[in-house]
Amino acid sequence: MTTFPAQPSRNGVRGRIGVPGDKSVSHRALLLAARAEGRSRLTGLSGGKDVLATVRAIEQFGAGTAPDGDGRVLVDGGSGLLREPAAVIDVGNSGTGMRLLAGWSTGIDGLTVLTGDESIATRPMGRVIAPLQQMGARIDGRDGGRLPPVSVRGGGLHGMDYRLPVPSAQVKGAILLAGLTAEGDTTVREDLPTRAHTEEMLALFGAEVTVSPGAVTVRPSELRPLDFVVPGDPSQAAFWIVAACITPGSEVTVERVYIGPGRAGFLDVLARMGANVELLDRDASTSTATIRARYGPLKATDVGGDEIPALIDEIPVLAVAAAYADGTTTFSDASELRIKESDRVASMTAALVAVGAETESRPDGLVVHGGGGRPLRGGEVSSVGDHRVAMALAVAGLPAAGPVLISRWESVATSYPGFEKQFDECS
Repeated sequence: MTTFPAQPSRNGVRGRIGVPGDKSVSHRALLLAARAEGRSRLTGLSGGKDVLATVRAIEQFGAGTAPDGDGRVLVDGGSGLLREPAAVIDVGNSGTGMRLLAGWSTGIDGLTVLTGDESIATRPMGRVIAPLQQMGARIDGRDGGRLPPVSVRGGGLHGMDYRLPVPSAQVKGAILLAGLTAEGDTTVREDLPTRAHTEEMLALFGAEVTVSPGAVTVRPSELRPLDFVVPGDPSQAAFWIVAACITPGSEVTVERVYIGPGRAGFLDVLARMGANVELLDRDASTSTATIRARYGPLKATDVGGDEIPALIDEIPVLAVAAAYADGTTTFSDASELRIKESDRVASMTAALVAVGAETESRPDGLVVHGGGGRPLRGGEVSSVGDHRVAMALAVAGLPAAGPVLISRWESVATSYPGFEKQFDECS
């Protein structure tokens, strides 16, 4: 177990920063490249352990992968290569990998068993297993299909029309990936829009996919290989943007960040808080932009309702911004936070209180009484093995009066192994 001392920055956070490739896009690009008939070239994949677990998974299914220099990975895929894996697939700490693979593997003849670490063993899978069973999938999990490990016997799927009971891009993605090999059309309907990565990537790989307001339909499709550059991860960019907003003397520029549907909600929250944030060099063809953020006073806001699916992963660092804002910020309708890598409501509440913030938890979120820019005192806290909690606490330490000592820091490697080096260089 490692501890990271986040030292206060006396000169601000400054520099041009490149963040890792989007983790959500990386998972989907790998799974679709493995299904495509031929060789794909993927540039800028996330280098975190979560995505590396998906690389190992598609290799176990028979896809070929190899580095190709300049951050590229070659993926050789297609139906002639894919087969029943000889061993259990271990997704590590990746909930996205577990859920997407559950749907994707229904198209592979034979038996697939998916497992992961202690955290994954507690992640709900019923929301994925139930609709896949409605498609005819022979799939089950521990505790009556509610928890991992998950077993999948591939083949025999039929399409269906399914409405998501709870907004979830992972569940939507699992169903659409299963629909690639199902008989007939598969439609997923959602009352609140979620991340559009699966349908965007399906279209790029040549799938027959139709997107309409509130619905996505995919037909059985043969995929073509793709040369693709993964855009920067907005969830990782959010740490630097908030760091600049709350630390005196700061100005950072984060380059080529994905700001497409379902991923830029945190920028809207920061705008309501009065943050000094600008979008530069917007590219509509790739849904990316360069984001520049500078220090300035923040004011409280309420976060909840329909906007939550578009910023659920950024709430830990937004709670840090709220601790430095003027007034009381309430995060509600975010009970999904309680079933992430940790119970992030409990984790962030305990950690912020430990470093001097006035914070309280609620069943569906948390309340942060901001100090109007007053520095937190610092102290010793635990990330409880949650990468986003760890990095959010490091950001909280930048304007603090004393160091924030974060235990279980090794969790950061699951999504952002270069974060510590960049943190030291920019602060």
